[in-house]
Amino acid sequence: MRALSKTPALDLPELAGLDQPSLFDTQPVPTGEPLTVPIDRLDQDPNNPRTEFPQQAIDELAQDIAQRGILQPIVVSAADEGGRYSIRFGSKRWRAARQAGLTEVPVVLATRAHDAYDQVAENLKRHGLSPLELARFIGGRAEAGDSNATIAKRLSIDETTVAHHLTLLALPPVLDIALQTGRCTSPRTLYELTKLHANQPERVTELVTGSEPITRGAVAQIRDAALLDPSAMGPSTLTQPRSDRAAQFLSNANRLCERLDAALLRLSRTGVAAYSTNDMATLRQRVAALASRLAT
Repeated sequence: MRALSKTPALDLPELAGLDQPSLFDTQPVPTGEPLTVPIDRLDQDPNNPRTEFPQQAIDELAQDIAQRGILQPIVVSAADEGGRYSIRFGSKRWRAARQAGLTEVPVVLATRAHDAYDQVAENLKRHGLSPLELARFIGGRAEAGDSNATIAKRLSIDETTVAHHLTLLALPPVLDIALQTGRCTSPRTLYELTKLHANQPERVTELVTGSEPITRGAVAQIRDAALLDPSAMGPSTLTQPRSDRAAQFLSNANRLCERLDAALLRLSRTGVAAYSTNDMATLRQRVAALASRLAT
């Protein structure tokens, strides 16, 4: 019976002092070197949050592995009774290695119990999960009972980001298509568009299905238009008492003034001389005209 081969020691701090199991012995043997195991004894972790492996990325990594080999071992769980290893970190390397024709790969045994949060964190630090992959993971943890605060803390992100990603799991069809096709992949933008879609479906659909870029400015235009259009606020607004509607319109106007003030501040900081005299004169007239509306 051929003894298990070993690759030369790698200069990786995470390998120092690892106790690696012998393939033919249940007792671990102390070694600071990774093991080399047949590639067909490795299995994908069914709970791996990464589910998308773009073929172009696999092709590029496979070409590199064919030239240099695998420079960083794949992290696996201890072998089961059948001698099979579950991949904890390195699914992309494993796929690329198979494509490159490798029959054996270097592995190290995970020295502690890694959970799904560890897998997500590792993927985010390396190449990043897609927004939808991260959303599916967050949704799964939420269904398992984890609060948004817990999820945010474990992933080192803020709770707003958690909420934005959860929105991706229940997008209106037009926005879901935009996400799937790559037309719009920003969780924050899709979150804002989802809220606007409830009362402004035509305008949101026009933006998403058009050819113009989906920018924060374009989304803000739809939001601002909704603030100024009573019919866009939903039937409940139109049936409110006159005093309540007036209070809401005043609140909307104040929010728009805050946005205008911020825009004018940025404009002044760039230097008025950077703009044409005619453009600046037109802007001053428009601002003055807006102010005059309150005089009547």
